[in-house]
Amino acid sequence: MSPVTLADPPLVPQPTEEDFPDFLSIPVRVARHAAAWPDKRAVLCEGNTRTWRDFDRRINKAAWALAGMGIGKGDKVAILAANSVEYLETFMGALRAGACVVPLSTMAAADALEKMLDDSDAKVLFLSDQYRGLVEPYEDRLAKLIDGGRIAFDFKGEGWRDFEGWLAPHSDSPFELPLDPLDDFNIIYSSGTTGLPKGILHSHVIRDLTAVRFAAFDYGPDTISLASTPLYSNTTLVAVLATLGLGGTTILMPKSDVAKFLEIAERERVTHAMLVPVQYQRILAHPDFDRHDLRSFKAKLSTSAPLRAEIKADCLKRWPGRLIEIYGLTEGGGSCTLEANLHPDKLHTVGQPGLGSEIVVLDEEGHPLPQGEVGELAGRAQIMMKGYYKQPDKTRDLLWYDKGGRPFFKSGDMGRIDEDGFVVLLDRKKDMIISGGFNVYAADIEVLLLKHPAVIDAAVIGVPSEQWGEQPLALCVRRPGTTVSDDEVRDWANAQLSKTQRLVGLEFRAELPRSTIGKIMKRELREPYWAGRSTRI
Repeated sequence: MSPVTLADPPLVPQPTEEDFPDFLSIPVRVARHAAAWPDKRAVLCEGNTRTWRDFDRRINKAAWALAGMGIGKGDKVAILAANSVEYLETFMGALRAGACVVPLSTMAAADALEKMLDDSDAKVLFLSDQYRGLVEPYEDRLAKLIDGGRIAFDFKGEGWRDFEGWLAPHSDSPFELPLDPLDDFNIIYSSGTTGLPKGILHSHVIRDLTAVRFAAFDYGPDTISLASTPLYSNTTLVAVLATLGLGGTTILMPKSDVAKFLEIAERERVTHAMLVPVQYQRILAHPDFDRHDLRSFKAKLSTSAPLRAEIKADCLKRWPGRLIEIYGLTEGGGSCTLEANLHPDKLHTVGQPGLGSEIVVLDEEGHPLPQGEVGELAGRAQIMMKGYYKQPDKTRDLLWYDKGGRPFFKSGDMGRIDEDGFVVLLDRKKDMIISGGFNVYAADIEVLLLKHPAVIDAAVIGVPSEQWGEQPLALCVRRPGTTVSDDEVRDWANAQLSKTQRLVGLEFRAELPRSTIGKIMKRELREPYWAGRSTRI
């Protein structure tokens, strides 16, 4: 079988058809599930349920509707909405029509969203009412949207077409368009960007491969997966697409809610959930956690940020089923997997390279470092994005090549590989504090702070210092019912830290700012301290 060829080959080498002789696009898998299990539940969200038959038919209607508007292969379709059955039908319908889906972050500012919509070349935008305020400031400037390309899920407005009215006239007969392995699947915009955002472009074959590989985590036709993070996040998508691809049932929550999560998990006999670390912390801390029957769980997955060792240990004791931590980039490249149940002595790590991944550690000059030394992690695997959409320079900046000319993705994360081949993650390279010429890793200090009985959450940032360039400052959340002072905790920590790590100060806050997938927004925390300076914001 000959390799796939592209008119404009991506900078990142892509697989050939020979590498994936069993490739099936996710929309094709959905159609096969509908034929095999027509009356089985495919997707549900707050009482709105679709069997595989109905889900597939509505996907066909969406594909025919988009095709009737002239949307075809490679065209971009954007979605800005909360999780819903209709969101997933639109996503799958666009894919079936050959389009590339652009799921937009509901956490992004209006000006950032305008840049994303323009950069992605989206021709159609699907919008829900609660996010109209994020579009209205620039609605008249969306010149790339085609006539009739503004579709409202749940509101009426001038220039906007009602979703059900848009869908209704079209046939639910099979929409069959051959999809090639390297056709564009989605563009996901990186979080926390300034200026022109980076659109991460994935292909169909990469998404199919991810779904197939999730069978190793016990995903399959009997899976009941509970998704409580937003569909615009790759964290959510990998698990949802795996469940759809392998014929399981997906339960969507419009927003994260610990009490509802536990109720749904028990009632629906949920087998799988992809969660972010802050969700594990909040779920395990809920006063009713131990009253819920969660024995149906086969596997719980964690990603997006490191899951603290003590939370992993608590989860292993109290929550049935496998606990699997996955470390990797939305861009793809090398990833690590920690089977916490099998390696209880490695809970401080993010696991070993898995699923055909290779991980190297690089020094500042890009030279590989020996095992045990700290540097920037870089990785490669079969699952690698096609590149940043229309930004070849930024794609090139991400690449590092080994002596054999093979490309690796630089992660921007600092870490080391221990004597057993497990990866210890330390900090984002951009968050590393350089104090008096020494590298200070916030994660090391945060681990110590979280051992204090009065500290429930912590973030360490670098703040300006005339003497040292910058010094670490701790921002913490006090455990309810405790009254310890800022200075007491600072002095307790400094007594155990090295001279270069010592805190210049410690402040208790009511909460720390987090994204919708639980990442602490350190840039936001640093900004007041570096305002007016030319560096380090």
